Amino acid sequence: MGDSDKKQKAGFFKGVKQEFGKISWLDKASLMKQSVAVVGISVVMGLIITLLDTAIQWGINLIVK
Repeated sequence: MGDSDKKQKAGFFKGVKQEFGKISWLDKASLMKQSVAVVGISVVMGLIITLLDTAIQWGINLIVK
């Protein structure tokens, strides 16, 4: 590995470090609220999909038999 490769890698990681400094991280309360919202919506959507799937399956079975 040449000297220029090492300089390129060092420059890359320096840039990555600078970009990480620009990130605005959420505070713990906001993160918790958003996590609860995502989990809640996922559960509700799962239930809706399950109900629709069951109803459609029941309807198809009714037509076929």
